[in-house]
Amino acid sequence: MREAVIHAEGLGKRYRVGERERYFALRDVLARAFTAPFKRNGKRAEDYLWALRDISFDVHQGEVVGLIGRNGAGKTTLLKVLSRITWPTAGFAEVRGLVGSLLEVGTGFHPELTGRENIYLNGAVLGMKKSDIQRKFDEIVAFSEVERFLDTPLKHYSSGMQVRLAFAVAAHLEPEVLLVDEVLAVGDLQFQKKCLGKMEEVSKSGRTILFVSHQMNQIRRLCERVLWIDSGQIREQGATGEVIAAYEAAMMQATQGSQNGAGLPLFMGWELAGEGNILQDGLKETTLEFSICPKETIRRGHFGMHIYNDVGVLTASWGFDDLSLDVGPQRLHLMLPYLPLRPGTYRIVCSLYNGGNNLTGGRLLEIWNAVPLLAVDTLPLSHQQDAWAGVLNIPADLKIATRVESAT
Repeated sequence: MREAVIHAEGLGKRYRVGERERYFALRDVLARAFTAPFKRNGKRAEDYLWALRDISFDVHQGEVVGLIGRNGAGKTTLLKVLSRITWPTAGFAEVRGLVGSLLEVGTGFHPELTGRENIYLNGAVLGMKKSDIQRKFDEIVAFSEVERFLDTPLKHYSSGMQVRLAFAVAAHLEPEVLLVDEVLAVGDLQFQKKCLGKMEEVSKSGRTILFVSHQMNQIRRLCERVLWIDSGQIREQGATGEVIAAYEAAMMQATQGSQNGAGLPLFMGWELAGEGNILQDGLKETTLEFSICPKETIRRGHFGMHIYNDVGVLTASWGFDDLSLDVGPQRLHLMLPYLPLRPGTYRIVCSLYNGGNNLTGGRLLEIWNAVPLLAVDTLPLSHQQDAWAGVLNIPADLKIATRVESAT
């Protein structure tokens, strides 16, 4: 079994609401000690916020672990505790080895110093010797693509330039543990791809990465395991596909509901035949089974099934007319030769009419937002940049053929 490089046990971090975290000199500590007995304790429990509470996990050497969760869930606080930027209120965390962290734009940099000077400064902060920084200096500059502005004060850099330089330093100074927050969202698509490639390279060298991102496909491509942080606690941890599917489903669950035209509970549930609600191979024959219980006889009925992605785009839709259904429990089997959807979470909407469809005067019995959501946990096969990946996940090969002139 691989050695645990990061170990957290019962970790908690509490902040006082409305109060900035302060750092006291010795005179402040002594003054507070003398005046404390004469002050009333006006602190109330509601004045405090637990950003982290009872966090326990291990990350082993060479693992790439993703941290996901809503804004304010406690992901950045956890990285700050692991980086020793702030100390926990309860529990403890151990990190073995040299840590490189990229938590915020320009963290560890000085705005008045040039890019060149900040490389040496940040490297020293990370515990590197000057000789090691000099050995990696050219690689850092080439990766960051700021060579033209290397002797310009950092305060004149754009946020994207600062991110490029900061990531280049953190990734090239050979840390044993790399902690990366959502700063990659600041960079352009080409740089994000470059960073992901570098992190894959770092992980293959046996080093450990803890990666925070709101872009789930980045997490899918890079991470083998995921921790889902919710309200300062670990809600779920495990294999990447399963945890992301549960997280995306929870984020979309608030939109669920039914519009029942006749007031009758018609749709009872659905599943992928033999697979629950998780599609793991979209290129093979797939059957969706819907359990229904009509309370009236249906003749010339219409069944519609529509699939929407997480931003509400209709990705697939089918409609079937002239259905005859009797009263009582039944199952509808929708058979598809393949369902090549991109990895992610999808909303299924079903409708059932009696006596025709919505265009021929049929009567709506129910529009149902299917529960649970459809989770697609497959290897991304389309364009690596999300902006160009589309909605389908179809494999492709590119071959180059040299034209050969026929002999005459």
